[in-house]
Amino acid sequence: MKYRVSLTPEERSLLQKKVSAGSAPAREIVHSHVLLKIDRNGPAMTDREAADALGISSRTVQRVREKCSKSGLDSALGRRPQPARPKKRKIGDELEVRLIAMACSNPPEGRRRWTLRLLSERIVELELSEVQVSYECVRRALKKTNFDLTES
Repeated sequence: MKYRVSLTPEERSLLQKKVSAGSAPAREIVHSHVLLKIDRNGPAMTDREAADALGISSRTVQRVREKCSKSGLDSALGRRPQPARPKKRKIGDELEVRLIAMACSNPPEGRRRWTLRLLSERIVELELSEVQVSYECVRRALKKTNFDLTES
C-alpha cells in the first residue's frame, strides 16, 4: 500500500518555518524536508528522488511518509515514546537499614562473619524484597554507606 502525503497550506508553512529557522532538532528538520519534498501538493518527489536530494536512505523517507499518513504530522516529526526504564535500585532505604542491622548482628551459627552472599541469601530467606537481590546489590548498598564487612 502506498501512503500518500498531502499537506495543508498551514502544515506546509509550519514545516517551512521549522526548516528555515534551523532551531529544531536535526531529526525534525530532516523529516520536515522529507515531508516538503514528498507532498502531493508540492514537488511530489518519489521516495528515491527525495532520499537522493536529502542524502538519506529511501527507507527513512518511506517511514516518514507512513507515519505522517497513519498518525499525522506530529508523529512523523517527533520521536516515539520510550518505554519506562526499570527501577535501578533494588535495595531501597528501608531494606538498606535492615541490611546494615543484619550485617552488624552476630553471623549465623558456624560462621565467623557475614559475607555478601550470606547477606543476600538471608534477604531472600526472610522475603525482605520482592525482587531477587544479588550479592552485588548488597555490596553496592554497603559500599554506598561506607560499611565494611571486615570490621564487624
